Amino acid sequence: MTEPARAFRRVTRASAALALCSGIALAATVTAPAALAATTAAARPSVVDLGVADVLDLLESGEQTSVALVTEYLDRIAVYDDPYGDQPGLAAVIRTNPEALATAAERDEERAAGNIRGPLHGVPVLVKDNYATFDLPTTAGSASLHTYQTAADSTAVARLRDAGAIILAKTNMSEFAWHGRFTLSSERGRTNNPYDQALSASGSSGGTGAGVAASFGPAGLGTDSCGSIIGPSAHGSLVGYRPTMGLTSVNGIVPLSARQDVSGPMTKTVTDAALLMEVLAGYDPADPLTEIAVGQTTDEYVEGLSDTALEGKRIGYFHWEFEEQPEYPGLAETTAIIDQAVLDLEAQGAEIVDVPFTREFVQTVLASGGWIDIRPSIDAFFAATEAEWPEGLAELTAPADALTFSDVVADGTTSLTQDTVDYFLSNEDIPNPAYDAAVAAQDAGKLAIDAFFEEHDLDAMAMPTSEVPAAPDGAGTAFCDLGANTGIPTMSVPAGFTGSGLPIGLELAAPRNHDAELLAMAYDYEQATLHRVAPASTPELPRQGGEPPVEEPPVTAPDPTEPPVVEPPVVEPPIMEPPVVEPPVTEPGVEEPGTEDPAPSVPAGETPVALPSGTDDDTDPAGSDDAPDALAATGAKDAVPSGLAAFGLMVAGATALVLGRLRDRRRGTAAHLTER
Repeated sequence: MTEPARAFRRVTRASAALALCSGIALAATVTAPAALAATTAAARPSVVDLGVADVLDLLESGEQTSVALVTEYLDRIAVYDDPYGDQPGLAAVIRTNPEALATAAERDEERAAGNIRGPLHGVPVLVKDNYATFDLPTTAGSASLHTYQTAADSTAVARLRDAGAIILAKTNMSEFAWHGRFTLSSERGRTNNPYDQALSASGSSGGTGAGVAASFGPAGLGTDSCGSIIGPSAHGSLVGYRPTMGLTSVNGIVPLSARQDVSGPMTKTVTDAALLMEVLAGYDPADPLTEIAVGQTTDEYVEGLSDTALEGKRIGYFHWEFEEQPEYPGLAETTAIIDQAVLDLEAQGAEIVDVPFTREFVQTVLASGGWIDIRPSIDAFFAATEAEWPEGLAELTAPADALTFSDVVADGTTSLTQDTVDYFLSNEDIPNPAYDAAVAAQDAGKLAIDAFFEEHDLDAMAMPTSEVPAAPDGAGTAFCDLGANTGIPTMSVPAGFTGSGLPIGLELAAPRNHDAELLAMAYDYEQATLHRVAPASTPELPRQGGEPPVEEPPVTAPDPTEPPVVEPPVVEPPIMEPPVVEPPVTEPGVEEPGTEDPAPSVPAGETPVALPSGTDDDTDPAGSDDAPDALAATGAKDAVPSGLAAFGLMVAGATALVLGRLRDRRRGTAAHLTER
């Protein structure tokens, strides 16, 4: 571990201890509110920063049951997803699964009887609400689709269930996965960042990102058309994995753009991402693109993880000049953090190579074949998917016997702006000459990036996932085009925090079909740095009698010269009010040059911070879209009573202390999972 990483851990634990002591002192003078005490379980499990591998360890050892874990996660959603205290709440979850506890009880009974369904037996998982689920509606973020119920699961969800996983909840998303800088839907509203709830959680998989970061579940699924997995992961201090296109099936997922869409995991550790990839990856007859997975070894990702994987690897690095903007601060600080991350890669034995990965190469060669197939892709999904439609919806526009995108937006409830709706509707049926030309250009770009890796003899490339931290009206990505337009695997891993406590992500990209190698290199970096720290705004729920979940030996006070640690917030009993969806707010900002035409001519990686509005890849072909004011309708309440403040301090402090123990425990996790 590097000295900066050790220093950060020292500061974190010391500050956590002070918070815990402050909470104990305050609690000595007051009594906890009865309302919160009544909801506290005697054996409530500690789940903050608990990952999939940790959950499996607890279940296999008998320390916890799936019922206890599911109960805790559902309680956390009830407390933190809607407004509480002075926080607006995360709005990360569209709906919880009413059968989750019953399914958890079944998995516990099966485990007791020695009947293990698969590698995720009894593990709760969050799922983005564009994945079809036979037992829960699938809205794609649209209030018009509130009761749209498919007859079958998407392939990814079916594979999770076959592996024994429990579908815990469906998460919020940018409506039809359109926004890449924020998550806003007509079904749930705006999702907030748990590291600062006044800021964007990124998009379009912001619900899964915020939910996993806040420990609403140990892991989740997202989709990525250009940045929608890696963006929310970077801004949530998570591991986000966008696999080689075709390695995972998108069958049964409401599409944005079939030429760009990929499904993948969003987790707290690289080990968890590898574990989920072993379940998700593989050929699916219902998705022709998965033919690329035939002949690949997709069940040895965990076994291939190694803390020496970076030794001798050649990693390309480059710098682009970005324009600093007052509304998106933190450019210099982010650059310094990523430069340090590259030094950490080098310290692990990698050879860092300067490469000519230029804007001109991205703009003129790495073309996108998507964004002109959106409306046809959505309509084709509705036509091919057996489902129960919302009553009367298909009759809103012709033809009355078919559900189409035009029906969904006809009732006026969409959070998409009229310009965006008009752009979607303008997409011609495919194939057509313009689409064929775009596909040909994209295929040429795929060959070019393959040649780029070979020409420079690269095992990977490194770059910032986003060149700035999250802001109130946006949290985007800088280089999502690299993976989205070419189909190569990319991922974001935690690289540290700004002085104000905002997460920064390191993006790594590898040659096509080198997913195992990419996961292994990311694991090596992760284990050497251990940057992830859980958000302070969603601490452990109080134990019975205010007891902290674990005891730690005393630690020394923090050095005032070391980086600041964000103080944990206080926690107030949940305000059980239904969320209110605010009408779309037109976002001020400057249009990116070249986006006046319907089809984007400048890739998203060019000037992402110059465009407050955006699509899944931070580029809005329609020229405008809506981003809500971060402070609108925050639901802020009165100050929290001092007794509950004590609980918040105690619990948050103890939570941070246990992180060190969890990190040490995870160093041996990959080897343990391999032995399974």
